[in-house]
Amino acid sequence: MSVKIEGTCEPRFQRVKEIFADSFENGIEVGASVVAVVDGKTVFDLWGGYADKAKTRPWTRDTLVNVWSTTKGITSICAHRLVDQGKLDLDAPVAKYWPEFAQAGKDKIPVNYLLSHRAGLPAVRKQLPPDSYTNWPVMCAALAAQEPWWVPGTAHGYHAITFGYLVGEVIRRITGKTPSTYLREEIAGPLKLDVHIGVDASFDPRIAEIIAAPAPPPDQPDQLARMSVDPESMMFKAIANPVPVVDPALTNSRAWRGAEVPAANGHTNARALATLYGALATGGELNGYRVLTPASIKRAHTEQANGPDLILGVTSRWGLGFALNQANAPVGPNPRTFGHPGAGGSIGFADPDARVGFGYTMNQMGSDALIDGRASALFNAMFAAL
Repeated sequence: MSVKIEGTCEPRFQRVKEIFADSFENGIEVGASVVAVVDGKTVFDLWGGYADKAKTRPWTRDTLVNVWSTTKGITSICAHRLVDQGKLDLDAPVAKYWPEFAQAGKDKIPVNYLLSHRAGLPAVRKQLPPDSYTNWPVMCAALAAQEPWWVPGTAHGYHAITFGYLVGEVIRRITGKTPSTYLREEIAGPLKLDVHIGVDASFDPRIAEIIAAPAPPPDQPDQLARMSVDPESMMFKAIANPVPVVDPALTNSRAWRGAEVPAANGHTNARALATLYGALATGGELNGYRVLTPASIKRAHTEQANGPDLILGVTSRWGLGFALNQANAPVGPNPRTFGHPGAGGSIGFADPDARVGFGYTMNQMGSDALIDGRASALFNAMFAAL
């Protein structure tokens, strides 16, 4: 049965629509959305498929889905907005805003280390209670007490889950608001964007069911298997303390959806991602509302770390809260592109040179390590048409 692709698409981007449709025909997509904004104008806004594994609920224009680490980019925008508001100094010690963080020799770690995965805190060493991901005070207290796994600033390793509590607690200490509230009041609300960190049960009818990724082909590395070899290792604890995080049973639960996990439980769609990153690609303003200043945008995509990632086991390149373009995971042709992918495939990014904001969300997770092949096929076709 053919899947109907809905939405709008300018003729020059017809190839994007064809590739999107092919993913459903080939069985590698269940439900998804893809959007691009060029120079402030939406050039394609497409969706199709189903919001559930059983294929009983159509994916609609306003379907939301958990986007995993694509959330980190959203959280980072909140942090950079605080810089613009004169409330956050990225070079100041974290302990200036969060005094308890000074434990275990962390008194001098600057905020920018949190945003660039250089703080040495990708995991909590002690075993946490099973519900800790959804318990903000427990996670923050554990991270405040945790000794860094390496000398901060000397290396980088992906803070897969801890990133959100670390950056999020700085946001909370400064503003008195949780990251979810700050996002809603300062960005999502004024811009009317359907992007959320933590949602109540009223959202559930619009949320797509996450479907686990198939095992990677034999000739491809199995990153999850590699990270899970030693249960006491830093790599394992980064994704599985208290419990394995990439688990649809957890992700589809009401507890996960309702919690604040600012590294991994954002619920949004491609339209919101493309619109927000589209604003950052064109100077930081949307409909007369300034999201970030040009200075903050430039700072955000200034390289902070580049080389072997102690968690991912591959080369990674980071700005301040954003993944930067790199040869082993290219996102278009331009070096200043910045954004964030999420486990399983979702991605949002800004390309200031092409003045493009792009978003892709889906519920069938893939197994690519860095950039999902479905997403790259779509944005490569987009760039070819510009």
